[in-house]
Amino acid sequence: MTVPGFYKILFQATGYTLAMLLVWIGLDTVIDGTAWAGMQVSKSALTVEYCEFNRVTRFFHQPMNTYSNLAYFFWGVLIVRIAWYDYQNQDKIGQNRLEKFPLLSALMGVSFVYLSFGSAFFHASLTYAGQRVDMNGTYGIMVSLAGIALYHVLYKIRLMDVHKIGWVVCLVMVIGLFYWLALLVSSALLVPALILFLNVLMVINYGQFRKERSLLLIVLSLVLIVAAIKIRTLDVQKVNCDPYSFIQGHAVWHFLTALSSFCSYAFFRFGGTTRRF
Repeated sequence: MTVPGFYKILFQATGYTLAMLLVWIGLDTVIDGTAWAGMQVSKSALTVEYCEFNRVTRFFHQPMNTYSNLAYFFWGVLIVRIAWYDYQNQDKIGQNRLEKFPLLSALMGVSFVYLSFGSAFFHASLTYAGQRVDMNGTYGIMVSLAGIALYHVLYKIRLMDVHKIGWVVCLVMVIGLFYWLALLVSSALLVPALILFLNVLMVINYGQFRKERSLLLIVLSLVLIVAAIKIRTLDVQKVNCDPYSFIQGHAVWHFLTALSSFCSYAFFRFGGTTRRF
């Protein structure tokens, strides 16, 4: 993908995100907090897990923690547009392994959007159902990234189109499985395990294609996720907590994890091409 082509997609993703922001503002203005009445309240709300004040009269109970999920939406739309670009240019010479598998990029983009709405649902409602969808969206991004990484590490295996569809279907099934697995295994174990698994695969792939991969993207992805975890922890511990502040620690967590995940995706998508971003 050429630099002008990437900028075009970047502007499109920005436009869609601004439009979604207006939709969310409209919903938060027109609908009040009674919309969530009758739904089971999450344990997170009962224990006041996050710093931001719970504005029960508003549709978005935690506005900053809700609106910040547009970071996932932005990167999701961007990746979906990249997937569409790759689909339209599959016959071009010089494409790398991920460019030739646009459906896998599409899954990555949809996982971002899924988390955007799932996490927004949770922070807007602070309900048990929202919390479940939020966590499943988180696992969706991690499973999608792990699927991309594993596909590249096993580069000697060439998949036909039908096999590629099967691989994506399997990943979707695994994401669905995590919806139930999350009830059995704590996220305090599952999330670090998936992060470690992804980074190990990225390091292995870097060793396989040292000249075509960016070590900086591995380091940046890891630094961002570590910083995000630290900030989230401080937010939960109420360190320097201002419940009414425009800047909330958990909202920063959303921005940093979204960027970290995109860096991991970019590690594979923008490497090994003849004309790469």
